[in-house]
Amino acid sequence: MSAPAEVLFYQLERQPLDQVLPGLLEKTLERGWRAVVQAGTEERLEALDALLWTYAEDSFLPHGAARDGFADQQPVFLTASDANPNGAAVRFFVDGADSAELSGYARIVYLFDGRDEDARLKAREQWKRAKEQGYAVTFWQQNDRGRWEKKA
Repeated sequence: MSAPAEVLFYQLERQPLDQVLPGLLEKTLERGWRAVVQAGTEERLEALDALLWTYAEDSFLPHGAARDGFADQQPVFLTASDANPNGAAVRFFVDGADSAELSGYARIVYLFDGRDEDARLKAREQWKRAKEQGYAVTFWQQNDRGRWEKKA
């Protein structure tokens, strides 16, 4: 893969990450893509690991992290590093995680808390960098009903 087809920014307003991420990962897997979720800390990875097993009573998202082994076989891989051991087509950045290298993915997704000023400032920096690198960048924000609206 070359440059990502899209770099998407999701400003969370009405729902927290724990409610939004599982649905986005489900859509990713439905498209036949693998995903990497990069968080800022190991503690956050532990919380995401638990979330993906328990977010719905009738469903779970198959996933793993380095400690689980078989990284190359995981549909969703959780990490705090730049690694892409499962050959993911989509990379999610949460809780301020970032990477200088965005190439090699079909899609890059930044999820950030729109009520957190530091998170918004960091997202602006990431947006600017992606635009300067020539990526197609879109910005999505939740409306009053919790639906996503394309803002830019």
